[in-house]
Amino acid sequence: MIPSLLDYDALHEYVTQQVIEPYYSKRIETLRRLSLINNRVRQKALLNRKNPYLFRAKNIQTSGEFVQYALDGFLSSSEETLFGNLLEGLAIHICEQVFGGHKAPAREMKSVDLIFTRDETRFIVGIKSGPNWGNQDQKDRMAGNFKTARAILRAKGETLPIVAVNGCMYGVDQVPWKPNSHDPELSYYKYCGQLFWEFISGDEMLYLKLIRPLGEEARTRSDAFNKLYHAKINEMTTEFSNNFLGEDNQIDWNKLIHFVSSSPKRMAD
Repeated sequence: MIPSLLDYDALHEYVTQQVIEPYYSKRIETLRRLSLINNRVRQKALLNRKNPYLFRAKNIQTSGEFVQYALDGFLSSSEETLFGNLLEGLAIHICEQVFGGHKAPAREMKSVDLIFTRDETRFIVGIKSGPNWGNQDQKDRMAGNFKTARAILRAKGETLPIVAVNGCMYGVDQVPWKPNSHDPELSYYKYCGQLFWEFISGDEMLYLKLIRPLGEEARTRSDAFNKLYHAKINEMTTEFSNNFLGEDNQIDWNKLIHFVSSSPKRMAD
């Protein structure tokens, strides 16, 4: 391990302003704009973003249960992408502070998010949230893009060894080296969790040190979101009941699935 050059007070401030604040602001904006039924653009309604057959298979019985399952599922999938992008920005910022790293030009180098020099080696890094991020075709495409990025850097005069890394912000990979016996230019390392954060910062405990600023700032900003969340649950539950309960006060699954899946022409008829 090398001595870390991180200013942890400044890092705390960065986490506050560039991770937690935009995360909660975007969550609140998304929740505020979300509707159960959007009569102008059906595809933007919550009902049209979730699979109604899945909810029928779960034997959902009440409006409140349906709405909470649908809303929680939507928020979970959208928030993971949002938070992953913000953490990627944090990782690049940390590497910039310690090793002078910088964000790679997206149009020029696909699959490469970060470039920096450490230990007399030029690293090109593709950042993902966790280790199980894609299928084999996607991983092969990333390796091919790494090969192209190596060639671009060499054409620009890079003389240092160039090493490609798939960095994952959480998790573990027991075998970090991913060799390609047919073409060494397609080989790369996969650093996950603790190993990734140490790699970009020089601090082997950074993966734990990030918990404190994230947790402290989240506590001060979650109240507004939670208040809006419960209000949205109540609003959507009432709307769902008014539109998709039958005379027996049971969910009318035929009407619900018709709303979600019938063709525009038939709905117009």
